[in-house]
Amino acid sequence: MALWLALISAAAWGAIRYAQGWTPSREAYPVQGITVAATNGPAEWRTLRAEGADFTYLRASSGASARDMAFETNLAGAREAGLRYGALHHYSLCAPASEQATLFIATVPRDPAMLPPAVDLDLTPNCGKRPGRATVLSELNTFLNLIEAHSGKPALIRVSPEFEDLYKVAEGVNRTLWLEGNFISPDYAGRPWVVWTASNIRRIDGLDTGVEWNVVRS
Repeated sequence: MALWLALISAAAWGAIRYAQGWTPSREAYPVQGITVAATNGPAEWRTLRAEGADFTYLRASSGASARDMAFETNLAGAREAGLRYGALHHYSLCAPASEQATLFIATVPRDPAMLPPAVDLDLTPNCGKRPGRATVLSELNTFLNLIEAHSGKPALIRVSPEFEDLYKVAEGVNRTLWLEGNFISPDYAGRPWVVWTASNIRRIDGLDTGVEWNVVRS
């Protein structure tokens, strides 16, 4: 029995290690990158680039009042290391869109070299409000129009399966899609995605924690 338990434990550990190291094929997806926030801890950006990160999206702000405390440091590090970089805002259903846009604009500098801004749409435990679809789409369009005027580029919409199931954002907002799906290419939005978060447990040198690994469809 002890031997079987040891074998099962070893197999489980091997599976976890494989999952943490997995990425989609470079032949299928030549451009791959990461999402980084303060919760990932200090980033060694040159190491991350050497580990295969071609670009990064940096969490910049959340809701109408929270700035990611590592955004400026991460932005400077990504620039210096030569990664392409963009900014990501976590959208809240509990705050007015205009106030969220104001925070994002105050946090993220105008920079022609930046990737298009991205908005992260998810249902989180710290916000139980669930407005109607028409209200959500109207507010989201307000947010997008304001941050796009600031950045000069159309935004990406990163939408979780749960948020998309509730609000059908892909049908109501005509923007480039960024979808999620650990290890399995997602198809829940009803139209093709451009960015896919293929893993949220990738372990690489340069960060002390697991990181989201993203690929771009060419």
